[in-house]
Amino acid sequence: MGRTFEDFPVGLRLTSRSQVISAEEMIEFAQRYDPQLFHLRADPGSNLLGGLSASGWLTAAVSMRLFIETMQVEGAIIGRAIDELRWPAAVHAEDALRLEIEILEARLSKSKPGYGLIRYRSLTKNQEDKVVQSFIALAILPVRTAAIENPKSKFENPLGGEGFEPPTNTV
Repeated sequence: MGRTFEDFPVGLRLTSRSQVISAEEMIEFAQRYDPQLFHLRADPGSNLLGGLSASGWLTAAVSMRLFIETMQVEGAIIGRAIDELRWPAAVHAEDALRLEIEILEARLSKSKPGYGLIRYRSLTKNQEDKVVQSFIALAILPVRTAAIENPKSKFENPLGGEGFEPPTNTV
């Protein structure tokens, strides 16, 4: 049986398995979606990223796969927003990526009975524990039947509103 909203209380931390990114995978993705030279060629030192580097969008796609596997939500988990997306370090061939998730906020949806909202921090790290991607996101996911019957459960957000306010970006 998969997880539901109640399985993700504020403060919960989850870590995914690792996934190795090959040079072939990086180049194939770049040829199709992000054909910049540093994603297509392995010339060390020929660019600011230190040679062949994965597209940030490949990093995001791998991170999404690891997120879905780790969360194991019954039904679906639907993204509503991503804030503060960052790629602070390059991903290179044979890097092993893993995802760390922390639940920051959780509450029942007021407009969609049977669903809850979670705001979470997502960090993708390489084998050296260096952050290669980070963001804060909002997602909606199903609740258990008991929570539907008791809409004033402990998960209700006292601040109200359908979505959480996004952080102010000053960069």
